[in-house]
Amino acid sequence: MVKLRRYFLSGLIIFLPLSLTLYLFMLMLDFADGLLGNYIEPYFLERFGFYFRGISIVISVSIIFLMGFFVTNFLGKKIHAAFEGLLLRLPFFRQVYPAIKEIALFLFTKEKLRFKQVVFVEYPRKGIYSLGFVTNDTSEKLCEKIHKRLCNVFVPTAPGPLTGNIILVPKDELIIVEVSVEDAVRFLVSGGVVNPG
Repeated sequence: MVKLRRYFLSGLIIFLPLSLTLYLFMLMLDFADGLLGNYIEPYFLERFGFYFRGISIVISVSIIFLMGFFVTNFLGKKIHAAFEGLLLRLPFFRQVYPAIKEIALFLFTKEKLRFKQVVFVEYPRKGIYSLGFVTNDTSEKLCEKIHKRLCNVFVPTAPGPLTGNIILVPKDELIIVEVSVEDAVRFLVSGGVVNPG
């Protein structure tokens, strides 16, 4: 019985993450296909007499490439900036768009690598240590107020490392941790289950 239990648990450890990953992947494909598929499918059926799943994904990817090409040239940058400025004047978009853009930047660009150093800080009180990321030196104007050299430290919340608090910590109170940013993020996402390094 002990061996059977061990075999079952070992199989479960392999099966569960794999099946959930595949399930989420299929959900993502369904979402991506349905995004344009609802509009493209009737057009394809009427115009060409056929439609199969995945055509809308290919078209979506092509549109994304074209948008990327457009906004990386001089004229596209100007038009995009003007359009974005217009969006940020609208009530709903003003609250939602910047947050979604920050998440997209974090996930799909090297923005996350701007974290300079992984550190421990005594937060939210003395004797309790939180993992944080040094993002920058605090401006001189702010440091003058308390006559100390400070650092901007982002202390994320688990399991979603995209949200958290920015705290200003005296440089001499930072405890440098020899852990990569990626390992620290993995630690946070796992809720502390996966120890870094």
